[in-house]
Amino acid sequence: MQTEHPLPREFFTDLDKTSPVPLYHQLSVLLERAIQDEVLPAGARLENEIALAQRLSLSRPTVRRAIQGLVDKGLLIRRRGVGTQVVRGPVTRNVELTSLYQDLSESGRTPSTSVIRHEVRPASAEEAEQLNIEAESAVLHVVRVRFADGVPLAILDNTLPTEFSTISADDLEARGLYELLRDRGVNVRIAHQRIGAREATAREGELLELAKSAAVLTMTRTAFDTSGRAVEYGQHCYRPDLYSFEITLVDR
Repeated sequence: MQTEHPLPREFFTDLDKTSPVPLYHQLSVLLERAIQDEVLPAGARLENEIALAQRLSLSRPTVRRAIQGLVDKGLLIRRRGVGTQVVRGPVTRNVELTSLYQDLSESGRTPSTSVIRHEVRPASAEEAEQLNIEAESAVLHVVRVRFADGVPLAILDNTLPTEFSTISADDLEARGLYELLRDRGVNVRIAHQRIGAREATAREGELLELAKSAAVLTMTRTAFDTSGRAVEYGQHCYRPDLYSFEITLVDR
């Protein structure tokens, strides 16, 4: 586990307890500056609230509020068993036919994947309908946790026709799904997609390191190749503090 990264005491010399500007805001500004200047680099663990409050002779609520402001901005993340960690800011994804793995790589993030389920099994009624196959036909079902710079960002639940069962768990940990499909001669051309939000399940909260009763962004997608054949059905959820969708609207 990465050790804490305490800032030197002189970094906080601008804190002015006589100023009309609230101390939590002053502290938040200083910490944000440290992150932007990479004095606190991505992945660094922030000094814990109690120690920082004692060192600066501030109340713990003041320090907590300053840190929470940066959590809300997506610059810090609270991770169970790890502490408060610096991230590079939230991922904003255009709603286009790209994979999350590709988007992270192109934005300079380091994507990584943990495959938590990989099985060939009968399709559910919903999966059969979305993939336009016979009920209970064999399908490949995979569930992955996608990380950005080591921080859990999304749970990706995908179902594919059985012809893609040669895609292994090792393949999925090393590369993006759409890249693997392209290797098999599949070009995804169109998709039906729905975006929403809901409360995370207990398991999702555990995997994404969310607080109890936290919300998740959701996306369901059925993707089709150039012949109009359904090649993938996905049900995904994302951390809303680290991820957002961006859509450009054009008047007709």
